[in-house]
Amino acid sequence: MKSKLTAAAVAAVVVAGTVATAIPASAAPAKAEPTRCHTADLKAGFATGEDARPEMEQTDKQTQAYIWFTNQSKRTCTLSGFAGVDMIGAQGTDGTWSLARSATKPDKMVLEPGVTVDFSITLLPVAKSTPQKEKFVPATFLVTPPNETDHFTLKWPFGGQILKQDGATHPATYLNPVGR
Repeated sequence: MKSKLTAAAVAAVVVAGTVATAIPASAAPAKAEPTRCHTADLKAGFATGEDARPEMEQTDKQTQAYIWFTNQSKRTCTLSGFAGVDMIGAQGTDGTWSLARSATKPDKMVLEPGVTVDFSITLLPVAKSTPQKEKFVPATFLVTPPNETDHFTLKWPFGGQILKQDGATHPATYLNPVGR
């Protein structure tokens, strides 16, 4: 089987004075898969649009808050898995609560430059009248992208308080993987 060389390729071989073997386009090396997104590649924040706001004023069911990552780099990168989320409370007794992960299986998300992906945090709000020791009042979130060690510091913009279950095996407040 003979390789088909384009006129430009033949000319390049003749000019160079060497013999080369053409590689058909179908046999060319595959484009490298994008590597994971690093914290420096991303920016992050809470989704604050009207339809994205958690219903912190209701106390009879769970609600969701959404955190987004946008690829601000000039390269395509991937995110897969769970972000690390530590909530820092506003009350002196709150401390820091590292959120548990849901059982949802993560997908690999490919982020072209400028593309945004989010993930949800399921919350269980409680009434203001709930005793202080039973409620957690969010103030700041430390959000670490999957497989990274550097984090973003995000101020909680929604108010309200959450049923304090920071020691529970299956808390009603937990996070979902990126893309969910």
